[in-house]
Amino acid sequence: MPTVLVTGANRGIGLEFVRQYLQAGWRVLACCRRPREARDLQALTNRFDALYIHPLDISDFERIDQLAADLRAEPIDLLINNAGIYGDERGRGFGKLDHRKWQEVFRVNVQGTVKMCEAFLPHVVASDRKLMVALSSKMGSIADNSSGGSILYRSSKAALNMAMKSISIDLRPQGVGVLIFHPGWVETDMGGPNALISPEESVRGMNRQIEGFTLEDSGRFVDYSGKNVPW
Repeated sequence: MPTVLVTGANRGIGLEFVRQYLQAGWRVLACCRRPREARDLQALTNRFDALYIHPLDISDFERIDQLAADLRAEPIDLLINNAGIYGDERGRGFGKLDHRKWQEVFRVNVQGTVKMCEAFLPHVVASDRKLMVALSSKMGSIADNSSGGSILYRSSKAALNMAMKSISIDLRPQGVGVLIFHPGWVETDMGGPNALISPEESVRGMNRQIEGFTLEDSGRFVDYSGKNVPW
């Protein structure tokens, strides 16, 4: 039974990853900040014995190290770095940026994700599939930015893209792959009610790309349909 670890697993895209991998017969390690409040995630434990829920805030690097130590005997075939925050607020654009919030966005979206990759590298290396996934956004694409705004979120995702691209090169000799996703504009708390696709459709598409992944694809930035996204 292959194993996947998902961060930000309590709702939206993360919860849908958990649901679809459980249905596919995987063992799922679901991580979120407040498991007791994650009712939809907890409800899945009544249907699936292969679901294990762990408290994790990816801005807490010591907790990441502790969880990695607790799970040291667990090979992890697929590490899905889904957790992230938006940060930008209406009325707090350029000239009124909240720089303390900006630091928080970078700590979660960039440093937290990279720390997960560092801490769980031994677990991924010990597995059969050896794949790390990061959920980025087309809003992190410099080439695609024609509307401006969202400086906190855009800059964090651009930095995440660069970090994950470097990690893909660094880890290739160990046979570990990296895939960077734009999940689409998805109907979640972050995406809002006007989004174009459902979490089910987005995750189904990303899972197809994951299933067909080879090391030749490592370091690619693609959308949920597999189309390349410009850097």
